[in-house]
Amino acid sequence: MKTAVITVASAARREHLDRQRRVLAEVAGDMVRVEAWLDETPPDGIRDAGTLTLHVPPGPSGLRVGEGRNRAAEVAMAAGAELLVFLDVDCLPGPELLSAYRAAAAAHPEGLLAGAVTYLASVQRPYYAVDLPFLTRPHRARPSLPAGETRAASETEYDLFWSLSFAVTPATWHRIGGFHPGYEGYGAEDTDLAWTARARDVELRWVGGADAYHQWHPVSSPPWQHLDDILRNGAAFHERWGVWPMGGWLDAFAAAGAIEHRGEEWVRVR
Repeated sequence: MKTAVITVASAARREHLDRQRRVLAEVAGDMVRVEAWLDETPPDGIRDAGTLTLHVPPGPSGLRVGEGRNRAAEVAMAAGAELLVFLDVDCLPGPELLSAYRAAAAAHPEGLLAGAVTYLASVQRPYYAVDLPFLTRPHRARPSLPAGETRAASETEYDLFWSLSFAVTPATWHRIGGFHPGYEGYGAEDTDLAWTARARDVELRWVGGADAYHQWHPVSSPPWQHLDDILRNGAAFHERWGVWPMGGWLDAFAAAGAIEHRGEEWVRVR
C-alpha cells in the first residue's frame, strides 16, 4: 500500500521537524513524503531531498493548518498514494505507526483511523526510533488499544479526535471532504473534521500500535496567546454546527474574567 506521510510546518517548529524527518527515515522506508509550509515566506535551506514541498501562506487571521493539509493531500494523491497519514510537525512516528495504519486501512478502508499519542516530557528528547517504545504513555483522555487491535468510536468519542496523527484512504478523504477552509490560526478544525466525518457516516476507528510521540514545547493553560483565535474559530464552528467547541478553554477564560457568554456568543471583555 503506497503510503504518504503529510506534515504541515513552520519555521517555529524547525527543530521538531528535523527530528521527525530523522525518525521517519528510520521507520518509513518507501513512502511519499509531503511537507506544506505555512509561513508567509518559506525559510531557506529547509527542503528535504525526496520530499514534495508546497507553500500555503497564512490567511488574514493566521496560519491555515487545515488548508495546508488539504493541499498536501492533493499532492500526495497525485503522486499515487493509497493511504494518507497525517502527522503533526510536533510528532515522532513510532516504529510500528505506519504498519499499524496500513493494516487498519486494509481491514477498514472506509474508516477515519486514529492512533494514540504520547506527550513527551521536556527532558525526553529521543534520537532514535528504537528508543520511543520505552517512552510510551498514551494520553489518558483518549482510547489506547493493544497493538493489532482496532475499535470503532462511539458517537460521543468523535469529540476526542485529534489531527496530531491519523490516516485515511483517498476514497475516505474525498467522502469527508477534507478540512473546512474557514478556520485560520488555532483551534476547531480537528473537531470540525470529526463531526463532518460523523455526519457523513464515516466511522472513526481507534488503532492500536499506531503510536506517535508529541515532542515537548512550552504551553500555557488556558492558551492565552490563542484567545482571539479560539473565539473566532469557535464562532465559525458554532455557525456550522450550532454549538461551541473547546468548552474547557472557554470556561477557563470566562472564570478569569476575559470573556462573557452573551446569548449564543462568547465575547471578549478584556
